[in-house]
Amino acid sequence: MKTFPLFILLLSNLLLSQQSINRETKSITITKTDNVKNIVDSALHKMITKPLIHSASIGVVYHGKEYIGHYGELEEGKKNIPNNETIYEIGSLSKTLTGILTVKAVQDKKLHIDDDVQKYLAESYPNLKFKNRPVKIKDLLSHTSGIPGMLPPEANTILQNFTDHDTPAKLNTLYRNYNKKDFLTDLHQVRIDTISGYKYSYSSAGTQLMAAILEKVYKTDFEKLLTDYLSENMGAEHTKITLSNQELKRLASGYHSDNPVITSPMPILPWGASGNIKSTLPDMVKYIRFLLQKNEIIQESFRPLVKFDPEFSIGYFWNIITDKKLGTYYLHHGGVPRSQCYIYIIPKYELGIFIITNQSGNNTASVMEEALNEIFDKIIQSNPKS
Repeated sequence: MKTFPLFILLLSNLLLSQQSINRETKSITITKTDNVKNIVDSALHKMITKPLIHSASIGVVYHGKEYIGHYGELEEGKKNIPNNETIYEIGSLSKTLTGILTVKAVQDKKLHIDDDVQKYLAESYPNLKFKNRPVKIKDLLSHTSGIPGMLPPEANTILQNFTDHDTPAKLNTLYRNYNKKDFLTDLHQVRIDTISGYKYSYSSAGTQLMAAILEKVYKTDFEKLLTDYLSENMGAEHTKITLSNQELKRLASGYHSDNPVITSPMPILPWGASGNIKSTLPDMVKYIRFLLQKNEIIQESFRPLVKFDPEFSIGYFWNIITDKKLGTYYLHHGGVPRSQCYIYIIPKYELGIFIITNQSGNNTASVMEEALNEIFDKIIQSNPKS
């Protein structure tokens, strides 16, 4: 797997001690023991010995077979191993699901990706253009709109110091009473300083605006659009934004930076489309299976909308990478103050992986990448593509 400099960008805007820690480990799988299980177990057992990493869960689909593993403890010393009932905050992986819903809207002829976003906004936003070139839907999808990373603007300032222990509390205070109307008011203050469609600038606010447009064209709440689609097309019944009181009891605890105190959950942003979706490992495996299909929805979701260089493009919120080892593959990182995750879809090897840990700091992504590199290398070595 190629380590890309742009991973820094993937981690920015929505959340981005050396000590030896002994942990009880256990893995749970839903298939019989085989070579891939051994590869995954080896990599994840190593991962949870890294500083600050308390636990990890992983879901793999490889040549149609499923593997789920849970390792470590959600809270150190409590022996509360994550399991298939554990609900995780998947952060910016939420954007990929928003992208899927946008593909559906295109296929339903509710909108076109070349449309000016103003077409779907009740108020006038003459500020959402530069030199008479308006922000288009495809610019939101490809992070080339020029809309800032977060709204309100104060969130961007807070996130510049992501690892400060008081960052989660500051975010919770900022978003406690922040609603859709507030977002649309703040949108009037946005200034586009370059022609949209060319310059990559990661924008969670752009994803929120995409959700507002989806609500407009379907006349339906975004979360209902999401849960209905997941239920009907994937059989995923445990992926949602709003949790019941009973579901909240299953929400994974987590840790921010090097703070040993459990961190509060990510605050709910308007629409929740950019980083508020929660899910379970079995549901994420269903999502991987869905993404490994070769139907029109997936082909359009993975279609490059903007090509930045020969190795990197963006689809419907998907990062598209091409290298010699893995071929062309699709990935996204997710991060909130108390968890980080990755999803990889690698058609060349009929392989998809979702990995998550209940820790979020500057080094969390690189720790997961190290485990993923080992898994990819060993799977390819033992099962080369003919």
